[in-house]
Amino acid sequence: MATVTVEINGRPYAVGCADGQEERVRILAKQFDGHVRQVAGEVGHVGDIRLFLMAGLMLADELHEVRLGNPGASAVAAAASSDGVAEALNAVAARLEKIAQGL
Repeated sequence: MATVTVEINGRPYAVGCADGQEERVRILAKQFDGHVRQVAGEVGHVGDIRLFLMAGLMLADELHEVRLGNPGASAVAAAASSDGVAEALNAVAARLEKIAQGL
């Protein structure tokens, strides 16, 4: 088992992974860090746990929409796989805001 140190919102975290998966973990951590930093930019620093929770919910919402075959989610997923990550995150954030307003 390998250990990789990744940086999320400016803090280092040691993560265990299978041998040979180190680069994949770094890539995934970089994507997650982007979500966390976007949330932090929108709501300010509310603590790592809440930032991570909100970023995790954004990712879960995006995955849920893709699994449902939502055409809007396909555009979000396509943008996220290219240079349009910011647009994709904004689309997910807008959907989360609508969900939050309904609570």
